[in-house]
Amino acid sequence: MKHAPVLCGLAANAALPSELLDRLIALAVADVDFTDDLAERADLSHAQALALYARVPETGVRLAREGRLTAADVDPVAQPDTALALLDEGRGNPEWARLLAVDPYSARRQRLAECGGLPPDVVETLAADPDVRVVAELAVRTTPEAAAALAEHPHTEVRRSVAWNDATPPEVLGALLTGEGLPPARRCLVCDREETNAPDGERPAFHLPPEGTCDGSHESAVHDIRHAALRNPATPIEAVVAAFADHLSTYLRWALVQRPDLPPELSRRLAVDPVAGIRADLAGNPAIDDALMRTLADDEDQDVRRHLAHNPHVPLDVLVRLAATTKLRADLPPPRIAAASPAEVGELARSTDSTVRMLLALRRDLPAEIRDALAADPDAKVLKSIAPHPGLSEAQLRAMVDRHGVRVLAKVATNPDAPGALLEDLTRHRPPVQKAFREIARHPRATPQALLACLADDRARAIAAGHPALPPQTIVELLADDDCAVAKAAAGNPALPCAVMGDLMP
Repeated sequence: MKHAPVLCGLAANAALPSELLDRLIALAVADVDFTDDLAERADLSHAQALALYARVPETGVRLAREGRLTAADVDPVAQPDTALALLDEGRGNPEWARLLAVDPYSARRQRLAECGGLPPDVVETLAADPDVRVVAELAVRTTPEAAAALAEHPHTEVRRSVAWNDATPPEVLGALLTGEGLPPARRCLVCDREETNAPDGERPAFHLPPEGTCDGSHESAVHDIRHAALRNPATPIEAVVAAFADHLSTYLRWALVQRPDLPPELSRRLAVDPVAGIRADLAGNPAIDDALMRTLADDEDQDVRRHLAHNPHVPLDVLVRLAATTKLRADLPPPRIAAASPAEVGELARSTDSTVRMLLALRRDLPAEIRDALAADPDAKVLKSIAPHPGLSEAQLRAMVDRHGVRVLAKVATNPDAPGALLEDLTRHRPPVQKAFREIARHPRATPQALLACLADDRARAIAAGHPALPPQTIVELLADDDCAVAKAAAGNPALPCAVMGDLMP
């Protein structure tokens, strides 16, 4: 068979003629590398999908999830995994669920339990499954009625799954927190482990963390149930405030801070928690008020201030203050800046703090006058942020490179409006900027000359090999490249001549 990377590239080539695609499908077998590439093609017809499925049944799950197969195409007895994929997508036959609910392989029953919209009788069957993993999977996403019933399950892992389910009735979640009104659990992971250590024991249902303990009250498991319930936004906040705001467990206090209904009193208590991670997650919670945000802006921990800076409701003046004291992401504007009003945008653009101007420059929807002002900024980090902004002229982009050279060159190469002539010049810059070659190699306006220069860079070579502006003869030569990634990219290049594609077929 031909060089495997080349066939993989052909299988993914968007310009592959239909008749050649049929030939590749006829060559597909389970252990051939290009089978997955064929299954992922967006132009695969129903007939071609059926042909591929017939040759390689293992592709059924992927084809089903991509919408290439229908219920009429699948035999649930011969291909239960494909049937499960269709059920999970909501396009399977409900009768399959009844068949799979009694499948001897418990992992399949577990995957069935993950599916939504199961018939009530199937839910009932799965709820009584002898494998607790199946029941726990069902409990995570089942209906309120079924969740309420499963809250009384004898195994704590099922109860923990019920506590994660946001469809669980609030009163049931409250009971899981306190244990009141529910029969005592009879089993937990520690109990299972201890049985496993017995001579005739079975394997435990779940992996047990080494710190798990049980003195008969299943204390580790109860702790985990409470954590899940505290994280569940459907759990009544009254139960949270009364019993867990000052709990000795860091894990449980941490579960509170991201709740969207966090009341001010509880927020203030958590704001002085000794654990910095708790304060950091609290700082990022949009539910906290302005007064608390101003307090947290003075927190000594950088991570707390960083989370606060990315809170969408942080006051703008607080964010400006944080920019001077906190290292923030340089690839996305903070949500508050992304949502700034036109008047606020103008105020930020006039800031004397270059970091503030840099964060504003990360937006890609700035008015032309603000964009152009930032494009003339004297600070290189501001230019790096604004350089990819659409609408900048060639002259503006060249001026950035002239002023700051290698510090901004790679970002200039990402500008969607950068003309081919500029990209060619960037490849000739001395000293060269390796990252710029990778950006140029994937740029839709890259010229053949620019792409040829990118081929000389080891990390840009495979990217350039797949660019349709590369000269066809060069693409053909790259099919024999020693680097498999380069050969595959060349074979996947839509500019590869069709005659050559045919010659590459076995």
